[in-house]
Amino acid sequence: MEVIPVRSIKDATKEPHLLGNFAIRTIESLSEGKDMVESLHRHDFFYVLVIKNGAGSHEIDFIPYQVTNNSIFFMKPGQVHRLTLKAGSTGYLLQFKNGFSISQELLRKLSHKSICTLADGNENRLIILLDDIVREFLEEREGYREVIKANLSVFFIELLRLRHNNESKAIAARQYPQEKLDEFFEMLDTGIAQFKQVTHYADMLNLSTYQLGAITRSLLNKTPSDIISEHIILEAKRQLLATSDQVNQIAYYLGYDDPSYFIRFFKKHTGHSPESFRIISK
Repeated sequence: MEVIPVRSIKDATKEPHLLGNFAIRTIESLSEGKDMVESLHRHDFFYVLVIKNGAGSHEIDFIPYQVTNNSIFFMKPGQVHRLTLKAGSTGYLLQFKNGFSISQELLRKLSHKSICTLADGNENRLIILLDDIVREFLEEREGYREVIKANLSVFFIELLRLRHNNESKAIAARQYPQEKLDEFFEMLDTGIAQFKQVTHYADMLNLSTYQLGAITRSLLNKTPSDIISEHIILEAKRQLLATSDQVNQIAYYLGYDDPSYFIRFFKKHTGHSPESFRIISK
């Protein structure tokens, strides 16, 4: 069975490497005037796709998004995606490793949302920064590493500001709940195979289960248990498509001693058994 490839920066770029953990290219240089089609795969690095002008589709963790002008896609390591960009699309593709000099707090704030669409005119400052990063990356002038890192940090700060401006006027009142929700998702990314109890995550967040539930219901209209279940299913789908492991191996990987219970859980939430999901998702 064909499985989802895991791409590294070395695999994904023909450009010179910046200490082996950063790369940037224009979409025009990648597509060469043709449709750009990437089949389902995952990365071991952060992936930022900036569309100046373009059209197409982008599926991230099995959720479809439309590619439009002034859209920015942000992906964390481990997420799976497939992409189709129409010929003539313009923009940038940035890739960098977790060890690259970007504030972890900044990355955490950005990574809870996969797409941001900017209002016309708001993209100008970001494009100027990206143009400068591309120039520094290709020319490799003295001190180019420091210039790229500084400009990339400014780019993400500006992006976060613009994204906040596009959201509710009540963003200040929601800041603390949103930060706690972001922390919850970050904990799930690393702990879902070992911990599945709401009480565990509430304790780690210094919240009561009632407080955690109030946050998730107010921001997502979901209970913490719903979110935990969704995360288990998402990671199960990734494993089913990204590996050739048997279902019982995946069940053990996700912390289930009884594979039959895992199979029932997966079917309850998806309508398919793990094996049938593998077949229909090829």
